[in-house]
Amino acid sequence: MAYIRLAGFDIGGTKCASIVGTADTETGNITIDHRVQIDTPKGTDPYKVLDSLCEAISDFKDDIKAIGISCGGPLNSKTGVILSPPNLVGWDNIEAVKYISEKTGIPTAIQNDANACALAEWKFGAGKGYSNLVFYTFGTGFGAGLILDGRLYAGTNDNAGEIGHVRLSEYGPVGYGKQGSVEGFCSGSGIAKIGQNLALEKLQMGKTVSFCKDGDLSKITAKTLAIAAENGDETAIKAYETSAVMLGRTCAMTIDILNPEVIVIGSVFQRSEKLFRRILDETVKEEALSLAASVCKIVPAELGDKIGDYAALAVALNKYTENNN
Repeated sequence: MAYIRLAGFDIGGTKCASIVGTADTETGNITIDHRVQIDTPKGTDPYKVLDSLCEAISDFKDDIKAIGISCGGPLNSKTGVILSPPNLVGWDNIEAVKYISEKTGIPTAIQNDANACALAEWKFGAGKGYSNLVFYTFGTGFGAGLILDGRLYAGTNDNAGEIGHVRLSEYGPVGYGKQGSVEGFCSGSGIAKIGQNLALEKLQMGKTVSFCKDGDLSKITAKTLAIAAENGDETAIKAYETSAVMLGRTCAMTIDILNPEVIVIGSVFQRSEKLFRRILDETVKEEALSLAASVCKIVPAELGDKIGDYAALAVALNKYTENNN
C-alpha cells in the first residue's frame, strides 16, 4: 500500500477548518488525523485566516504532499484566486493558492465547494469507482460538480454545473435570483417556501396545519416539514412531492445531456430520501431517455456532515494525482 499525507482547508463564511489526512492511493481510503476549527468573523483579514490555517498544519508540514482548498465561489481555480464570494465579505481577489504555496512550499490547489464535494464523493464516498458522476449539493442552495471521463470538469471559467439557475417553471419559489428555478424548488429554503405557501392556503380557509399551529409561517423549515411529512401530514408530504417532481426533472435533464453513471445528491435528499424516492424515480422514468436512464443510478451522498473536510482533502489528492501522472 502507498500512503500519502494531505492537508485541506475548508473555508466558510463564519468558520474554517484545517484538516490533515492520510490517503491510501491504492484503495482510495482516507483517514482524518488532525482537525482544527477556526472562527472567521466578518472583517477578519483574509490573509490572517490563511496564516492561521497554515499554522494549524505546521507540525505535519514536512510530510504533506499537497494542500487542497474548498471555498464558496466565485473563484478561479486555474489562477487560484478567490473572487468576492457573497458569504466571505472582504475576500476580494485573494491570491490564496499563491500565498499558501509560497508560505508552506507545498503544492496547493483550490476548487469551489460544489466541485470539491463532487471530488470527495467520487474519491471517498458514494461515487467511488465511477468515471462519470454528477454531484448535487441540495442544501441551502443547489449546485453541481461534474466528474466526466474520470476528471473534474469545471468549465471555461469555473461555472460548469450551475444547474440551480435553470428555470423549470414560469412561476414558483425564487432561488438563485430566478423565479421557478431548480434552486427555487430543490433546496432547503425552497422546500420551506413551498410549505409556507401550502400552509397559507390551508390557514386562509380556516383549516389547521400541524406544522404551523400558531400561524407563524416564518417558522416553517425543510426540517419541520420533513418531521410532519414523516408523521403523515398530507400538506407536508405534498411540499416534498412538489420538490421531488422538480428534482426528477433536473435529474432527467442531467441524464439526457451528460449520460452519467451516477448522480449523487447531498444534504436535504441525503437526510430525507424516502420523502423523494418514489416521485423522483417515476419522474425520471417519464422524462429521461430510457437508454441513458438505464445506466444511471441516483443515490444519496455518503459523507454526511464531514463532507467539507473530505472535500478539501479530495482537492489535495486531485492535485497530488495531477502532479504525479
